[in-house]
Amino acid sequence: MSVYQLPHDLPVPHDDGACEHLRGAAVPAVVLASSQGPFDLAAHAAQLGVLYVYPRTGRPGVPSPDRWDAIPGARGCTPQSCAFRDHASELAELGAAVAGLSAQTLDDQIELAERERMPFPVVADPELRLRDSLGLPTFEFDGVTLYKRVTLVLEEGGVTKVFYPVFPPDRNAAEVVSWLRGRSA
Repeated sequence: MSVYQLPHDLPVPHDDGACEHLRGAAVPAVVLASSQGPFDLAAHAAQLGVLYVYPRTGRPGVPSPDRWDAIPGARGCTPQSCAFRDHASELAELGAAVAGLSAQTLDDQIELAERERMPFPVVADPELRLRDSLGLPTFEFDGVTLYKRVTLVLEEGGVTKVFYPVFPPDRNAAEVVSWLRGRSA
């Protein structure tokens, strides 16, 4: 199956409470490497920012690991990223800057950003600094710690809205646009 397609029988993730502490939390001063250079999370949150966090993207021609589709919420990182790319102009019109983040390496993030022509930073956090400083949820897979999928709306230095669990991931960007539009109505 292509990295752009979601199987119809993906298991739906359930809210395990891992993000309950995030709404209203102060955004830490963390600078991470991204496809567009250093990414300052506090600066991203100073105005209106959207940070979508995902486990890891796949690469065309490289099969997903065995058991990946069985993990609720794991599959769909590339479709989610492409949806944010496709909604980037709408989000900008609403005043929101977008960034994507995973525990993947900077090389992996640059590859995704170039392949998919991402107009926003794709951030690398292989040291899981946001897990440690903001308490973002993670899971273990094949001996690697990955982020669970969560999308944060950031504003005035804090977390305004938390989308968790995110499912289906390819509709998350449209949900964020809808929420921002409803808020300004």
